[in-house]
Amino acid sequence: MTRTLTLLAFSILSGTASAASPAESIEEPKRGVSPNGTVLDPSGAVIPGSTVTLNCDGAGGERTILTDSQGAFRFDGTLSGGCEIRVEFEGFKPFVRKVKIGTKPAAPLVIVLAITEVHEEFFVGNDSTSPSTIAGEDRDANRMGAEDLEGLPSLDQDYLATMSRFLSAGSVGTSGVDLVVDGLEANGLKVGASAIQEIKINQDPYSAEYSRPGRGRIEVITKPAPPEYHGNFNVVFRDHHLDARNTFAATKAPEQRRGLEAFLAGPLLGSKTTSFTISATWQDDDLQSVVTALGPSGAIRQNVPTPQRNVDITGRLTRQPNQRTTYSVAYSYEDRQARNRGVGGITLPEAGSNYRMREDEIILNHRTTLTSRLVNQFRLLLGRYSAPTTSLEPGPKIVVADAFVSGGAQADLLRTEHHFTLTEMLSYSRGRHLFKLGINVPDWSRRGIEDDTNAEGTFSFSSLQDYAQGRPYAFVVQRGNGHVVFLEKVLGAFVQDEIRVGPRLALSVGLRYDWQNYFHDNDNFAPRFSFAYRLGKTSRTVLRGGAGLFYDRSGPQPIADILRFDGERFRRYVITNPSYPDPFSQGLAPSATPVSAVRLSPDVQIPYSLHFSTGVERQVGKRATMTLAYTGVRGFHLFRSRDVNAPPPAGDAARPDPSVGVLRQIESAGRLRSDALEVGLRGKVGRFFTGMAQYTLGWSQNDTGGVSYFPADNYDLSGEWGRADFDQRHRLNLLGTIDAGRKFKLGIALSMASGKPYSLTTGRDDNHDGLANDRVPGAGRNTLQGPSHSVLDLRLSRELLLDRSRGDKGPALTLGLDGFNVLNRANYAGFVGNISSPFFGRAVSANPPRKLQVSARFKF
Repeated sequence: MTRTLTLLAFSILSGTASAASPAESIEEPKRGVSPNGTVLDPSGAVIPGSTVTLNCDGAGGERTILTDSQGAFRFDGTLSGGCEIRVEFEGFKPFVRKVKIGTKPAAPLVIVLAITEVHEEFFVGNDSTSPSTIAGEDRDANRMGAEDLEGLPSLDQDYLATMSRFLSAGSVGTSGVDLVVDGLEANGLKVGASAIQEIKINQDPYSAEYSRPGRGRIEVITKPAPPEYHGNFNVVFRDHHLDARNTFAATKAPEQRRGLEAFLAGPLLGSKTTSFTISATWQDDDLQSVVTALGPSGAIRQNVPTPQRNVDITGRLTRQPNQRTTYSVAYSYEDRQARNRGVGGITLPEAGSNYRMREDEIILNHRTTLTSRLVNQFRLLLGRYSAPTTSLEPGPKIVVADAFVSGGAQADLLRTEHHFTLTEMLSYSRGRHLFKLGINVPDWSRRGIEDDTNAEGTFSFSSLQDYAQGRPYAFVVQRGNGHVVFLEKVLGAFVQDEIRVGPRLALSVGLRYDWQNYFHDNDNFAPRFSFAYRLGKTSRTVLRGGAGLFYDRSGPQPIADILRFDGERFRRYVITNPSYPDPFSQGLAPSATPVSAVRLSPDVQIPYSLHFSTGVERQVGKRATMTLAYTGVRGFHLFRSRDVNAPPPAGDAARPDPSVGVLRQIESAGRLRSDALEVGLRGKVGRFFTGMAQYTLGWSQNDTGGVSYFPADNYDLSGEWGRADFDQRHRLNLLGTIDAGRKFKLGIALSMASGKPYSLTTGRDDNHDGLANDRVPGAGRNTLQGPSHSVLDLRLSRELLLDRSRGDKGPALTLGLDGFNVLNRANYAGFVGNISSPFFGRAVSANPPRKLQVSARFKF
């Protein structure tokens, strides 16, 4: 045992024991009657609660236990002969190894798990980096462990933002990116950077367990508590004196950012069965937005303070009363504050608002090994949420299309929510099969809205000339009771079988069902399938493919619109060509104005998309994998909005039903086509570089911009089919680190992409539907091309060991200097396609210039 521990310590100190796999050598029990050992993570910390399964020939089948609080396990009883031992823990790569058991006691096993996805796995080939034939081990997945993330340049240590560049916009649903934290869908990450163990994108893309495909999903695994006390304390600082000037700013904005983050974990009061983790983050951002507008008196260019204050605190207690059961309870607190929200670009300071949000959540987690083949996982989240928005100034809002926005923000709104999320899953292994089945409740919430927006109205003008002459094309005002409360219910269920067909072929077959209320669409069954085939018994090449249906969700906003704007309790008036500044000066009373309303189309259904891919994975060198894949998406019945009471094209500007104003109908009639060719390289390349790079050549077309999108012509939709808003022909992303040992570590983040499209519009409301989105005759949607963008971020860091006698296990201080957009390239955004605007063909904003960030991290 002394030799084993000595070898392990040397491996960890030399950086060669980052993972244990069947291809790597570990000390095996040569003889013994009861296999036993300890399970460790790559840092050498023990992993309590991991599942250890022993399957011996002729010994009564499989036996499953959990490691204790010290990461140790022992199988009782007399065993001999050939056995297979398998170790699993969420967030780590499964360990599988064949061992031979003799008749005398032997040294304990020391097993080091690599950070990766949890899946039942068998291994083929001679190296752990060789592509695997397991559904969840696709090598075109983008994942980073804690050590890799710490070495990357990351603005404000926001690792989610750093990794999100590998998401595919065509795979993101109506409600945004699907974030899964420790197996539960979440609306935000409530822990700090030091509490993150791993982030994954596109892991097992066709799994029936999830509602969204892998390219539209981010999975986060947080760190478990170790048996000894461990902690991290981070300090991050930025100041405008170290930054470059924004290309649109007349002077450099006086910004400063201060951040503190802490993570502490270990046994609770020395207990061997109960542990804790605490994560806390405080951010104080004195930010500035740049206003670039043109008003009646000329150009307006100024810096406006937009400070933000964020606090996140999460605590978790975990208890393991025996080797078969682990349960935990966690509480998280989140507070967000933002002043002058919305200011910047053409929006002047008086049109901003203040925002405050607080959310409290309790998370329960219970994992039980029911039998040697059956494991149950139960997770429950309970939460409450409150978010008021208050306008900075009273008075009507003034919008001059693509020139300036002034007046009051008219944004007064209060949102509240009480919700729960639930996941119940059973995993059953038998022979060549691993069965998973479960139910999800991604959202079951009571939502409340107090809507005081547009209480004094919004005037919209097509141009500065129209504003000077007092000729708005529309006035929108809302009156009545803006209070509404409703239940949003979202349910899901799934079953999946991962099949080991043979040593070279594995299949995954699943079926998912999704449902949500208000849409009366109850047949949303989504089959999923994937395969992996190794070309030869010892080949380093694996063919992989799959396909699956994925149903969308509406999110709460469309439901709230339908319930509020029913034409009775909360009345919305849209008046075209009103008088100014008093739209009711000519005796027109609001009660005499037709009320606008929102409704669902009678044939509405939940949108769905077909995702499919095929590709090849090839191991190159000893520790890297190259991938080549074709991916496709076909979207059907996508959401959009249409005014079904708009004035006919050949009419006299009168609406078909004069008793109703705008009748917004939410439809599911849009479609999407997306095709892409992806080339990727992941792993360790050469002696020093570790990371991942991905180039995508893609095409995306659709005829809708989302559930709130209105076509230019409500009666003729032929011009809507065109490039999708997110279409970019070329995209290149790279994340990686150059590790020179104790000397330094250089982190690199490179993002390059072709420009996105935008539409050519007149800026006028010639069809009198209350919207100035009319396009130039003969011009389709998104026919103009924006410029490309390129951003290079770098991080230079060095770790100082404070107790060299303990090596990596001892306390250490890491000093870092991050540079974002280090080449200070002006990446323009917000291009104007309105020919009536003084900014036509030009940008009105730009992404941040070069910024520098200094940081210090102390860990023990």
